[in-house]
Amino acid sequence: MNVGCVILACTLLVGASSGSKASQPLKPPCRPGFSQNFYTVIVSRDVLHGQSILKVKFEDCQHSREVGFVSNDPNFSVRPDGTVYAEQEVANLSEPVQFMVTARGLHDLHIWETTVKLALAGHPHPSALTKVGIEEMLSRVWDLQPRVIRFSRKHQRSSSANGLRRQKRDWVIPPINVPENSRGPFPHMLVRIRSDQDKDVGIRYSITGAGADQPPSGIYNIDPISGNMFVTQPLDREERASFHLRAHAVDMNGNQVENPIDLYIYVIDMNDNRPEFQNQVYNGSVAEGSKPGSSVMQVTATDSDDSTTANGMVRYRILSQTPHSPIPNMFTINSETGDIVTVAAGLDREKVSQYTIIVQATDMEGNLNFGLSNTATALISITDINDNPPELTVRTFSGEVPENKVNVVVTNLTVVDRDQPHSPNWNAVYRIVSGDPSGHFTIRTNPITNEGMLTVVKPVDFEMNRAFMLTVVVSNQAHLASGIQSSLQSTAGVTISVQDVNEPPVFPVNPKTIRFEEGVPAGTTLTVFAAQDPDHFIHQTVRYSKLSDPANWLKINRTNGQITTMALLDRESMYVKNNVYEATFLAFDNGSPQASGTGTLQIYLIDVNDNAPVLIPREAQVCERARPNSRINITASDADADPNVGPFVFELPSFPASVRRNWTISRLSGDYAQLRLRIPYLEAAVYEIPIIVSDSGNPPLSNRSVIRVKVCPCDDNGDCSATGAVAAAGLGTGAIIAILICIIILLSMVLLFVVWMKRREKERQAKPLLIDPEDDVRDNILKYDEEGGGEEDQDYDLSQLQQPESLDHIVNKPAGVRRVDERPVIAESQYPVRPSLPHPGDIGDFINDGLRAADNDPTAPPYDSLLVFDYEGSGSTAGSVSSLNSISSGDQDYDYLNDWGPRFKKLADLYGGGDDD
Repeated sequence: MNVGCVILACTLLVGASSGSKASQPLKPPCRPGFSQNFYTVIVSRDVLHGQSILKVKFEDCQHSREVGFVSNDPNFSVRPDGTVYAEQEVANLSEPVQFMVTARGLHDLHIWETTVKLALAGHPHPSALTKVGIEEMLSRVWDLQPRVIRFSRKHQRSSSANGLRRQKRDWVIPPINVPENSRGPFPHMLVRIRSDQDKDVGIRYSITGAGADQPPSGIYNIDPISGNMFVTQPLDREERASFHLRAHAVDMNGNQVENPIDLYIYVIDMNDNRPEFQNQVYNGSVAEGSKPGSSVMQVTATDSDDSTTANGMVRYRILSQTPHSPIPNMFTINSETGDIVTVAAGLDREKVSQYTIIVQATDMEGNLNFGLSNTATALISITDINDNPPELTVRTFSGEVPENKVNVVVTNLTVVDRDQPHSPNWNAVYRIVSGDPSGHFTIRTNPITNEGMLTVVKPVDFEMNRAFMLTVVVSNQAHLASGIQSSLQSTAGVTISVQDVNEPPVFPVNPKTIRFEEGVPAGTTLTVFAAQDPDHFIHQTVRYSKLSDPANWLKINRTNGQITTMALLDRESMYVKNNVYEATFLAFDNGSPQASGTGTLQIYLIDVNDNAPVLIPREAQVCERARPNSRINITASDADADPNVGPFVFELPSFPASVRRNWTISRLSGDYAQLRLRIPYLEAAVYEIPIIVSDSGNPPLSNRSVIRVKVCPCDDNGDCSATGAVAAAGLGTGAIIAILICIIILLSMVLLFVVWMKRREKERQAKPLLIDPEDDVRDNILKYDEEGGGEEDQDYDLSQLQQPESLDHIVNKPAGVRRVDERPVIAESQYPVRPSLPHPGDIGDFINDGLRAADNDPTAPPYDSLLVFDYEGSGSTAGSVSSLNSISSGDQDYDYLNDWGPRFKKLADLYGGGDDD
């Protein structure tokens, strides 16, 4: 590193750069002009030609004004963007340089000025740049601050020859630069505020603003008499980068002497913050086989120091790479942006799947001698590409499969692929390229093992193919990477042997359909329903049996399969559907194991005219007098099929003669006719009229059918009346009367039953109890046999237990040992009154009411008083209870009480505890 670079780094450490993005000063309301009135920059003694020194910032509130910058020092110029640079090499700077930068409007006469001061720092030899040297430069920067700041005055002066006059600008109040983290001593004097009128009147100085009398207050103070302004404590630029104070001058009476002046204090940044990574561990990835320069990831570190100075300028570098395969430096990092890229080829996931890189971030533009550093870890995963084609483990596979089986795995094809397991680069896809033109086989991939399962999807026939020779190719779901060729081991042959099994006999035509007329006699040969054995290489015998014959019309020859009838075939049978009768037969061989096959025979029955038509309807009614609408429409049904059905012929028989005399039939259509009265009036009754119906078969069949016609008197609408209908039904007057008598008797019985039930209900309500009076135990004294005897203490006085008739002996009795039961002297309670004729259901309510009244009656015995009983006598044969004491002196053992169960446990504890109790 050359001398100029080192000194420049230190300059950025302690210089005041008000254009810092990290620390914007507190700005007054927007007004056009330079952002600062005074710029101070520490530079090296050797300033090169064209070297940028600083950039002045011009505030244009209108965002449309065009300005140009001019320096009054010929050694320095200003670019249009405000960058100040050296016009020539200046190597003989022996003292600080100060010059003016002027901004002029290109389209107006406005002029703005600012002052730039270049302070010298360092010596030509880098060894002199030590910590002490830096502190000396900082002290020089403090010493370079203006020592006295005067309140401004306004003067008028003439312009140049153009005759224009302008007001001279106020004195430039340079900003006050204070290094952060200063060691003091404190308070440290910054500037002196002075008014020109302090010689005439007594002046008192004060400062206001954030840092003085506003939070954070107390950082700055001023001597009110001398005007010396002090900083009282170390500053931290990261907490606050600038302060805006106002200085005031008043007389002894508090009257303002000078207009307030603005003081801008900027905190000079020190390198007191390390770069901090956003994450301690970064994860990135790059595809294997990537070319040098491929982007991997980006790491980012931030520094709280001023980013416009070297203190906040972070640089990156890689400290280490693990593993060192194939070379130790597979990656590099952009020192400014933190982008990590590859620098060498040879990334192979199958060899190294992840790299661990330690990245260091250093401020001071990466100067390891003066910069602060921090580290982070970058984990780089090598992603897989399909650079390894799948390879079958052997060149030839073999397997065998029984014929006529499907979904059977013949063999498993094993494959090896070094790419990422369970990824499209690893998943195998198998194809049969030859040897299976009929599509008997397919290959499914096992998702876990990646093996190919060669499966039968279409039955194979040993008699057609005894073996198959397949050619199989394996590939991946993803295409191979560019430049990668398929391996020769991606192709293999598969030999499949077909196993012969005993196949069942097969009917060549199944189902087989034949046509026959119905009604063929029993024993008629219909057809030969023979099956063939597909096992051509094994001679076997085929036998037949009947499996299903719903009507039991057929039989089959066991040897040759000949079908003959056992009964007449009837097309109109319930077992025939759509003129087809279906039977199933079984053919089986004598192989081991025995195999059988089924065949279906369908017999299409041709209709013959074997069913006569039947008249429809079988009952009807007409009016006794001939009317235009008093007609009966008739038709017929025939179980046969066309052409052995309609049109039908309807006619009346010639016998008996009354039929044709009273009735006539007229044809309506081929299947319908009309029956009506021939005479004007016919007596109401039920008539059975025979009608002959003939079909259209060849020869035709006829049937004599009878229709029951009810002739009845009709109302005006032509409907039969009720009485007429009854009469027509054939009931005489006697029958009608009998029916009416039965109805009357039935109604009388129902009425008598209802009356009897009501009377019984009244009797049950009148009964006082549900039991007989003799069995009623209420208000009766029941006498029991005397159970006395055996006791001698019977000389007791029953009068002591009886209620006294008066209370005088209780009130006036002397004090004694004994008290009798006392009845309270209060009004008696009222008890519920029992009704004279209670309902049985009220008995329970009556008892409950009386019980509640007795419980609440204080006059009812027993009374709430002390009961003292007389002595019961002596001479009882029973022993005294006092003999059951627990302090027995005997040696009796009570431990057996423990065996008597839990009920005697307490006694066992009392008497069986021994001395322990």
